Amino acid sequence: MSQCYYNETIGFFYNNSGKELSSHWRPKDVVVVALGLTVSVLVLLTNLLVIAAIASNRRFHQPIYYLLGNLAAADLFAGVAYLFLMFHTGPRTARLSLEGWFLRQGLLDTSLTASVATLLAIAVERHRSVMAVQLHSRLPRGRVVMLIVGVWVAALGLGLLPAHSWHCLCALDRCSRMAPLLSRSYLAVWALSSLLVFLLMVAVYTRIFFYVRRRVQRMAEHVSCHPRYRETTLSLVKTVVIILGVSHCTWPGLFVCLFVCFLRQGLILSPRLECCGSSDSPASVSQVAGTTASNHQ
Repeated sequence: MSQCYYNETIGFFYNNSGKELSSHWRPKDVVVVALGLTVSVLVLLTNLLVIAAIASNRRFHQPIYYLLGNLAAADLFAGVAYLFLMFHTGPRTARLSLEGWFLRQGLLDTSLTASVATLLAIAVERHRSVMAVQLHSRLPRGRVVMLIVGVWVAALGLGLLPAHSWHCLCALDRCSRMAPLLSRSYLAVWALSSLLVFLLMVAVYTRIFFYVRRRVQRMAEHVSCHPRYRETTLSLVKTVVIILGVSHCTWPGLFVCLFVCFLRQGLILSPRLECCGSSDSPASVSQVAGTTASNHQ
């Protein structure tokens, strides 16, 4: 029967994995924390602004914007996870309990999983809308709410799993170097499943891109095309281009970092830029920002 080490310290597991554990504040630790706190505040403010813009504009009460709002909520959660990490990193890591360490890691895992799953849901919704030549899909609100709830249940489940079972506290030879309390098999499954979801999302958007391109070429051949049909198609093109651009700039680099050192990058960009797909978005964001500024004056 294998021996479990539930009463050991964080330092014990870091020494077992050969990962350095700071005992004092070094200049690079201070720089990392300062930058991390700055990014965390920007993440929180940006995504709060996006959520407020979607909630305050009735024209945004469509399935795609509910999903974009959920993406902003996931990234807002990531901002909270960053803040918690910044206040419990460096020399403070050694003072964490095992439960505190799993909480710190679980917050990060949950936020990334929720963001990736929501991006896939957005891709499926855009595919459904494009194929039906609709700017907004006709998905019932109840189904969208169930989808959002399912995303968070899966994300929370995956984030809580290591603390309850999938760890290496009873098998030190399976501990990962980058996350000394987690099993290498968990990290491999989590990273590969997230990467698979991302590749599936890219495949969906690639199909959308080629489908829309064919539609645009046919439109150019028929000058007498109905104006409303043309307007809808061009709006879909702009929306797909924005989401494609943001996703390709943000997530590939993120998963490279995931395999190397689990750094979360670029979450701040996705909801802010994707929400600009509608012509009403800049006005709504400006309105919310103006209202916020006037309240502080």
